[in-house]
Order: sequence, then C-alpha cells, then structure tokens
Amino acid sequence: MAASAIAFRSRLFLTPHRLKAGYQSRYSIGNFPTPSNPSQLRAFAVKALTPSPAICSSNKNHLSPSEAGRAAFELRSRIDSQDKQDGKALSMPTLLSHAGLVHDIQSASTNSPLSPPIELSSTYERPPDGDYGANGLIYSRSHNPTRKLLEDAVGQLEMASRSAQGNHLGEKSSTEIAPSFAFSSGMAAVASLLLAHSSPAKVLVPKDVYHGVPTQLFTSLNDHGVEHEAVDMTNNLEVLQKVEESIDFYNNINSEETHPASIIIWLETPSNPLCQITDIREICKALYNLRGDRQNVRITIVVDSTWAPPCITQPLLLGADVVLHSGTKYLGGHSDVLLGIVSCSTNTAAGQWLSERLKIVQSSVGAVASPLDCWLTLRGLRTLHLRVERQCQTALELAKFLDHHKNVTKCHYPGLESHPQHDIAKQQMVVKTSSSPSTSNTNMFGGMLSFEVESEAMAMAVAGAVRVIRRATSLGGTESLIEHRASIEPPERRTSPPGLLRLSVGLEDVVDLRNDLDAALNVASKICH
Repeated sequence: MAASAIAFRSRLFLTPHRLKAGYQSRYSIGNFPTPSNPSQLRAFAVKALTPSPAICSSNKNHLSPSEAGRAAFELRSRIDSQDKQDGKALSMPTLLSHAGLVHDIQSASTNSPLSPPIELSSTYERPPDGDYGANGLIYSRSHNPTRKLLEDAVGQLEMASRSAQGNHLGEKSSTEIAPSFAFSSGMAAVASLLLAHSSPAKVLVPKDVYHGVPTQLFTSLNDHGVEHEAVDMTNNLEVLQKVEESIDFYNNINSEETHPASIIIWLETPSNPLCQITDIREICKALYNLRGDRQNVRITIVVDSTWAPPCITQPLLLGADVVLHSGTKYLGGHSDVLLGIVSCSTNTAAGQWLSERLKIVQSSVGAVASPLDCWLTLRGLRTLHLRVERQCQTALELAKFLDHHKNVTKCHYPGLESHPQHDIAKQQMVVKTSSSPSTSNTNMFGGMLSFEVESEAMAMAVAGAVRVIRRATSLGGTESLIEHRASIEPPERRTSPPGLLRLSVGLEDVVDLRNDLDAALNVASKICH
C-alpha cells in the first residue's frame, strides 16, 4: 500500500489525546478550538479526518476503490458510535423497514442476508471442551436466534422516537432496547406475565376488555391465588380507589408473608370492542405515589396495546411497566401468525424486576414463539407503518360514514369528535409520519372500530350480507373482518351489546368498503323490518 494511503488510514484510529494534540497544521483545518466536550470532540474528529482538497487530489490515485470503501466505512462507524452516545436514533419508519436486518458493523467483512434466516434447530452441539460459553446456544426453548431478532426489534420500537427529531410527547430519542419476550400466542404471553408475579395477586381489569383475559383469569388462574375485579379504566378516581382498597387489604393479611402480594393494573387501550381510551400517562402518574417503598405489595402497570402498535402508541414512554401485544394482529399483519410479545420498561423498578422474572418463566414454562412465526412477524414489521397508516385513514372515513347512517344507532371510534375520550386519544395516539422538521404531527386513531344496530338479529343479518368484508374473528390483517362479538363471548360473562359489530379495517379501497357496508345495512334493514 502506498505511504500516503497508510497515512490516511492511520488517521481513522485517532485517540482523544491525539485529537487534542492537534492535526490542524498537517491537515489544513485552520484554527479549530481545543475540544472541551464529546460533541466538540466529535466535530473536531470529523473535520480532522476529512482531508483537504489538495490532499484528496494527491491521494486519489493511491487509494484503491476497495481501500476507499473500507476507510469510509470505518470513519462512518466511528461517527455513528458517537451519535449513539449522544442519544441520536433512527426514526420509527426506518427501524420498521429494517426489522431483523443484521449488519456486521465491526468488520463489514460478511455478506449479510437482507432477509434474516430462520433458525429451526432445536439443539446445538457442545464443543470439545464441553463449554458452551456465556452466550453459546444450547436449546431453542431458552435461546433461538430468530426469536432474539424479533424480541430485539420490538424492544427497540417500544423505546424509539417516532421521528428523527423526537416524538410528540417530548421524550428524547432513545437507542435503548426494552427487554422483550416472544411467546406462542397472545394468551400465552398473558399467562406468562401473570405467572411472573408472586401470589396472592389481584388483577384489576377494564370493564370493557378482550374477553379472553377475564376468561383465563376465571377458568385457569382463579384456583392459583389470582383474583380479579372489573374497573372502569376511563375513570382515574375509580382506578385509584380500587388500588388503595387492594393495598389496604393485602397490608392487613400479608404481614407474615415472605414475599409481597401483587396488584396488577391491566390497561387495554383502545379497548375491545368499545374502543374506550385510557389515559396511560395520567394513570401512571396517579399510581406513582402509591408505590413508594411498600414491602407487602408490588404494583405493576400493564398495557395491552394490541390495537395501538408502537407506531401509534408507546406505553413504556408514558410510564407503564410492561406493554403486551398479540403479534398475531398488527405486528404480523397477514393473518398467518400466532404469537404474543411482552416488553418491559428499563425505567421503572417493576419493569426491571419483571424482565428478570419473565426470562425465567419463558424458558422454564416453555410457551415460546416458533422460529417460523417469529420470522413471519419480522416480515410483517417491515410494512407495519404503511399498513397502519392506511388502515387508520380508512377507519376514520368509515366511522364518519357509519356515525351518520340511518340504520346505525351508535359508532365507537376514538377519532370521532363525539367519542368521550377523543381529546385523550388526540394526545396519546399521535405519529409523525416523516422525519422532516416541516412535517407536523398526525393523529392515527387505529384501524379498529365498532358500531351498533337495533338488535342482535339485525347485527347477524349485517354480518351475513357483507361481501368484500369477511366474517371472521381476529384483526389487524390486510383484509377487513367483521364479527358479532356477543355471540362468541361466554354467556355468563358477556359484556358486548347484543347489536354490536366489530370491524377490523384492512387495506381495501375505502369506497368498496363503504359500499359494502351500506348495502349490508340496507339488506339487514329489509330483513328485520
């Protein structure tokens, strides 16, 4: 290699001491002030490592193309490393677009796949010395590379800003990754999260909530020291009162216990199926002082944010300890995945404690997500922001249409100004769709809505008359789905109004969906009148 090329490349390994000693005269950077902080040092490094035009001219014939590429890579790596230290992070759409991609930033010597491989092996050969090593793979129930890629991708999304300038809530951009754990289904994630707590335990669930949660509590966990009570989570005073009552109860009976009782506040926002909005930030603020240094009670705030994926709401940045998603829905997005994922806050004591507990529960109980489902969910993440943006836009138009339809008695959607928690939704469900400073914040109120007709018979008739919209359970896929909720809820715990239909909005043209609903409503009206 030519001497000039060696000299150029050696400059990539400058130490702070060397920088401060100065390269001004040699590299023609003028009277640059001595760096006094990391930001100035970085700026100095960039300028010091940039040859003057004269040097570039003299060296351009001595650096081979491959040497130039390597030198540029190493310089950019050092700049990016400083950006991470300064808290600069990529925007949400960029992170989503690259979900699962691995780039060998240390050497750039490998040809990395642009679609991550699926690691299907269940076990791994032990090396000759018998030592797997601290990070060695042993058995896929405990560790799987594909699952790890998904967990890291979702953990990064939960802590990331929505744009390069920061998010709408005023939090700084973050390069943190929330500890995350992928399970074999959303309900397996719910069970594992509850098992991570000590008993006795009490779960305060919303009065309007996905029926699978209270069903699991009632049928499976009720005999294992886990109680539950329904609370109006849109009423902060009622929530606070119920938590205080539970604290007093456990303080009176738990004085001899060796471990604290658990009080779990289970939030679901938007709620299923009435689209009620809980003010996550205000609930967390109200409960902050109740936590204190209590020895007999451990309080956890869990948010099921399945209906509001990270590009709409990030509960951990609002103060929650844990956020849960059914990855079957929006994260996967193609109706071909069965998966649940839980992410824990690194900023709360409860979140830090739960991340250690969930690591144990995930491995010991073994309800882990399969490698194929993890890979499919990673694929779904890459288009999440685009799908959700389209679904939200269409859902708002359909909600406005249904809200004024003669055969609809009520429409539930947080984007409607008539919605009782519309103002909270405007503050909590916000996205900046571009990193451009000139782009304003935009509300995205979700792709789910529900509406009511006058009777259960008419609701069934509407569901039977649709053609573009498919009649099926689940949500978040590319196809629009309609479902009569009351008919699938346990009769003894039915909470949905008899005439309510839940609509998951897909990616079809809004005109086709509106015409389909209009025709179905008119047909149902003729049948039932």
